[in-house]
Amino acid sequence: MKKLKYLIPVLVVVLLAGLAAGAASPRAVYVLPAVGSINPGLAEFIVEGILLAERENAVALVIELDTPGGLETSMRQIVQAISNAKVPVVVYVYPRGARAASAGVFITMAANVAAMAPGTNIGAAHPVSIGMGKTDKTMEKKLVNDMVAHGRSLANERGRNADWMEKAIRQSVSIPATEAVKLKVVDLMADNREDLLTKINGRKVEVGGKQLVLHTAGATVKEIPEGLRTRVLKYIADPNIAFILMMIGLAGLYFEFAHPGAVLPGVIGAICLLLAFFAFQTLPINFIGILLILLAFIFFILEFKIVSYGLLSVAGLVSLFLGGMMLFRGGEGGVDISWSVLIPTVAIVSLFFIVVAGIVFRSHLLRSMTGAAGMVGERGVVYTPLNPEGQVFVHGEYWQAVSDAPIAKGEAVVVLEVVDLKLRVRRA
Repeated sequence: MKKLKYLIPVLVVVLLAGLAAGAASPRAVYVLPAVGSINPGLAEFIVEGILLAERENAVALVIELDTPGGLETSMRQIVQAISNAKVPVVVYVYPRGARAASAGVFITMAANVAAMAPGTNIGAAHPVSIGMGKTDKTMEKKLVNDMVAHGRSLANERGRNADWMEKAIRQSVSIPATEAVKLKVVDLMADNREDLLTKINGRKVEVGGKQLVLHTAGATVKEIPEGLRTRVLKYIADPNIAFILMMIGLAGLYFEFAHPGAVLPGVIGAICLLLAFFAFQTLPINFIGILLILLAFIFFILEFKIVSYGLLSVAGLVSLFLGGMMLFRGGEGGVDISWSVLIPTVAIVSLFFIVVAGIVFRSHLLRSMTGAAGMVGERGVVYTPLNPEGQVFVHGEYWQAVSDAPIAKGEAVVVLEVVDLKLRVRRA
């Protein structure tokens, strides 16, 4: 009991010291790099970063943004996460030369604090339809009006320039960082991360209906790295990468069908095709485009099954090109297959299909060199007189043979056919 009497005060002192140390330790500012197109991979990364900052009770989350734009659905997912975040979110267009274009404008507007580095720009938020077809004018007008309403709402909520936001959407205007600060599009300009944390220190922001004061000076900075899953999803969600993966996948399976047993091309093709379909589930896919690409694949397979004198290859080439053009449907902005990717990919894949089909077709025309069929046309010598039956020496072996006319020993013969391991021959 005496030991317990002395132990309890010691434990209380240690516990109080630990709590004091925890209270005294500075809270961290989390930094998340958001580079590249706005797609489901990046959206998932930002949403998870916000949740992490909330769990760790961070001072703030800084999103270092550099994007040309991207999918509207992914942009709205990010904006919704920022707007409902329980920690202050700072969007910083960084480094020098970076941009917040298209969907990036909405993400910047949604932030509690919007900042830009010198030499950066923001704007050009007019929605762009996907695919290579033209969007209906009425539908385009609805889409633009919806985006304007969404943009003005974000700007007004954060006390920023709603009129400029509307111009960025309707007229695709874009401005540098210095002008963005003057027009109150963003709140401030900072040279680097340290300068940013110094300038926003003491700034009041509204989070969840409550006024908070940012204490970022001297705060510990923790970076949130991209995980492997995020990096994979982020890059394969690029429509150009997804299209190339699909082409490699189809080419690999095609080679496996044309040359059964090769194994490696089939394995690589199956993996690439699965990755492509994984990317397609996150992108606005036009299933007519996929059907046209699969139809091209069928045409190329039929080319070495049916003698079409190249017509099926031409049909496959046309179908593949049209399928690539129509692969993504309209209605989303900033995502498309580049012509510089589409044309070379279609040309290379089509050439591959045609060459493989040509090899298979020529192999079908070659005479078999083994087995019974390989004996036809071979020359030999009569070993015992054929009258009408006897023995011949052909291809290093003695065979029973029959001839329609008598042939003397030592004469040369040619094999006409093989019937039940007996050769039918004639005089050479």
